[in-house]
Amino acid sequence: MRILFIVNAVASSVTRRRRVMIHKALSTDHDVTITETSRRGHATRLAQSAARDNYDLVVVLGGDGTFNEAANGLAGTETALGVLPGGSTNVFARILGLPDDSVEAAGVLLDALAANHIERVGLGAVEGRYFLFHCGIGFDAAVVEQVERRGPWKRWAGHPLFVYAAIDTWLRRIDRINPPLRVIGPDGTEITTGFFSVVMNANPYTYLGNRSLELVPGLGLRDPLAAVTLEKLDLRTLGSVAGNALAHRTLDGSPHLDVRTGLRSLVIEADPPIPYQVDGDHLGASRRLRFTWTPNHLSLLMPLGAGI
Repeated sequence: MRILFIVNAVASSVTRRRRVMIHKALSTDHDVTITETSRRGHATRLAQSAARDNYDLVVVLGGDGTFNEAANGLAGTETALGVLPGGSTNVFARILGLPDDSVEAAGVLLDALAANHIERVGLGAVEGRYFLFHCGIGFDAAVVEQVERRGPWKRWAGHPLFVYAAIDTWLRRIDRINPPLRVIGPDGTEITTGFFSVVMNANPYTYLGNRSLELVPGLGLRDPLAAVTLEKLDLRTLGSVAGNALAHRTLDGSPHLDVRTGLRSLVIEADPPIPYQVDGDHLGASRRLRFTWTPNHLSLLMPLGAGI
């Protein structure tokens, strides 16, 4: 099998030793070409080239942002994507059930490759940009923006940097009085208004240490999108949602929270323009975001026994 091995060398937990060990393991039975990303968006172009050149598989060692870029390059093609955790949180790799250690994860992927365990999964998209697990609009995107402004610290500070950015954003950078969001359903009617929305392609939303935040338990990569909107943004509401999500209790019926599932399209409007992020990468701010879901749009190398 022809494999392109893409490495994000600046990802939080990527080391030269791990890269060499994984490359050696992949090359034992396969024709492997290795390359490194050098700038934002580079993994998308590398993956697109691999698909055009009829590579069978693109394996990415990096974080969620690099996985997202590669998925955008491979969406709609027959070339499959395999992911190896190299970031600070590794949400998508953990959704698939991969070990946190990238060398161990490579062994799991090789077992899946030997069994040809490749599945077609659905992708969400916002304004043409695909996402693997979620798009956050509002508060969490503002937090991601603050983290990215301190990019050199992300590799070393990890979760404490996100905590600091969340507190700073809460205190100084968001309006908690006037709800800026309007969520509009596929039929054009307004579903709700709010301060913070997450449009999800898969559950969980993220992880705190070893604990997952389950906003829509059971949401898999073959299901249409779900939208979770906080209609009120105060510490009591946020704490209640976070507590229930950590305890894996259903959020349906929670006060000041709207949960919708089975969505193949929706629109979120904002006044003023509001920040948004996909799979942990901040993309800017917008007054109008259109979301769509496309089934069976990406070939994904799945660990044996993974439930999607």
